[in-house]
Amino acid sequence: MAENHYENPPLTISKIGIIGAGVSGIAAAKQLYHHNPVVFEASDSIGGVWRTCAYNSTKLQSAPKDYEFSDFPWPNRDDPSFPTHVEIVDYLESYAKHFDVLKFVKFNSKVMELRFVGQQGTTELGGNGGAFGSPLPGHPVWQIAVQTNGSQNLQWYAFEFVVVCIGKYGDIPKIPSFPHNKGPEMFQGEVLHSIDYCKLDKDAASQLLKGKKVAVIGYKKSAIDLAVECAEANQGPEGQPCTMVVRTLHWTVPHYSVWGLPFFLFYSTRASQFLHEKPNQSFLRTMLCYLLSPLRRGVSKFIESYLLWKLPLRKYGLKPDHPFEEDYASCQMAIMPENFFTEADKGNIVFKRSSNWWFWKEGIEFDDNTKMKADVVILATGYDGKKKLKTILPDPFRSLIEYHPSGIMPLYRGTIHPLIPNIAFVGYIESVANLHTSELRSMWLARYVDEKFKLPSAENMLEQIYKEMEVSRRITRFYKRHCISTFSINHGDDICEEMGWNSWRKRSWFAEAFSPYGSQDYRLKN
Repeated sequence: MAENHYENPPLTISKIGIIGAGVSGIAAAKQLYHHNPVVFEASDSIGGVWRTCAYNSTKLQSAPKDYEFSDFPWPNRDDPSFPTHVEIVDYLESYAKHFDVLKFVKFNSKVMELRFVGQQGTTELGGNGGAFGSPLPGHPVWQIAVQTNGSQNLQWYAFEFVVVCIGKYGDIPKIPSFPHNKGPEMFQGEVLHSIDYCKLDKDAASQLLKGKKVAVIGYKKSAIDLAVECAEANQGPEGQPCTMVVRTLHWTVPHYSVWGLPFFLFYSTRASQFLHEKPNQSFLRTMLCYLLSPLRRGVSKFIESYLLWKLPLRKYGLKPDHPFEEDYASCQMAIMPENFFTEADKGNIVFKRSSNWWFWKEGIEFDDNTKMKADVVILATGYDGKKKLKTILPDPFRSLIEYHPSGIMPLYRGTIHPLIPNIAFVGYIESVANLHTSELRSMWLARYVDEKFKLPSAENMLEQIYKEMEVSRRITRFYKRHCISTFSINHGDDICEEMGWNSWRKRSWFAEAFSPYGSQDYRLKN
C-alpha cells in the first residue's frame, strides 16, 4: 500500500468516484450520470482488458447481439461472426461518446490507496442488524489517493460513495509457485506471462515465437489463442511445434450449435434454467429439480456427445473427466478457434498432460520424470484480481474481500459487500455475458444510490450470498469461480423485483419460456 504523502491531504470533493473505465466502469458511469461521477482510469483510454490485455487474434466469445448494452445495439448486431478486440473497443468508445460519459474520465490516473473516513461502526453486525445508512450521507466517507501521469505526488479526492470496477483480469499475473532452485531463475530461455505477451505488437509477437520451441502453460481461452498464434508464426519447414502444458482439462465448443440446435435452448432460456437449482427455491422446486436431474444430466451428455463427434478430443487426450455442465456452471466454457485442431493435425500444436512441472536450465521438467526443451515459456495462468484490491483497500476491509474456504468475494446482488459501507464492486461476478451482467448491476446500483429501495440487513445479505455459494458448490467442482450462469435469469429476476420492475420481460409466455434472455430484455421503455 502506498505511503501517505500528507497527514491531512488537500481534497477534491465529489459525490461518487468510480475506479476503472473498462466495460463495468463506463456502464456504471452512464447509469450514475446524473451524479457527475469522477472516473479514474490508469491507462490512456477506455476499454479495460479489451484494450490492454488482448492478443492480435483475440475475439469475443459470442455474436454481437449477445454482447451489447440494452440501449446501444451494435450496428451489425445480426452478424453471426465474433467481433475482434479492436471492434469491441470501438463499440465501447462509441457507447461512451454517445452517452457523453468520457467527460467524467480522468485518464492516466492510477488509484494508489483508499482511506475510509466514515463511521467504523457501520461495518459491525449487531444493534441495527448491520443495516447500511444512506448511500449518499452528505459528507465524504472515502478518500482516494491518485497518481497522475506517473507523477510521484499523490492527489487526494473525497467521495460519499465509491464504485470499484477494476475487475479480476489484466493487472496482476498469477504466477505458479515452484520448489527451491526449480523456478524461472534456473531457465536459460525467456519466461513471460500472457499479460506481457499482450503488450507486444504483431511484429514483436511473431519475432518472439517464430522458429522457437515454445511452451504455453494452460488450457483456457488465453492459452488456446496463444497456441494458435504460435502455430501460425511457425509455418513451414523452419517452424517449431508449440507445446501446451495442460494441468486441468475443460470442455471447449466449436460454435453455438449442438446437433443443429441453438445452444441457448440448453441453458439460456427460462425453461432450461428451470432444470437447475437456484438460491431461495421452494421445497416444491427443490423436489422438481431432483426429479428432473436425469434430464439435466441428459442435456450435458447430449452436448458432450456432439463435442466428442465434432472435435478430436479423444485423439489428443483432451476429453475432460467431468460433465460439460460443470464447466458451464463455472463460466469456463471456451470457443475453440476454427484452425486449432487443424494446426494440431499438422504437428504445430502438441499437448503434454501434467499435474506438476518445474524449470530446468534448458526447459521444463515434469512429475513423470520427463523433460522438454524450450526457448520460450509463456504462463497463461490467469490473474490475481483480489491482490489488486488488497493493494488499495485499507484494513480492516482488506481481510473481508475473501470468504474462506472458497476465496470468493461475498457480494450481495454481485455488487455490495455487506460489511464494507458506501462502496460497490461491479464486474466481479461472471455470467453468460459479462457486459450484460455489469450493466444490469449498474442499473440496480444507480437506483440504490438514489434510494429507490433499501438494502436488507447485513445478516440477510450474507445469508443470500452464502445460499448462492452453496448452490455453486453443489453443482460444480470449480465453485471457487463466482459464476451464476445456470441461474442467471433467476438472478436477474431478483434484481428486477428489488428495483420494482416486472421480472418477466418478454411479450408472450412462449417467448418467456423458450427464447434467450439478453441485454435487450432489460431495456427501459421511454
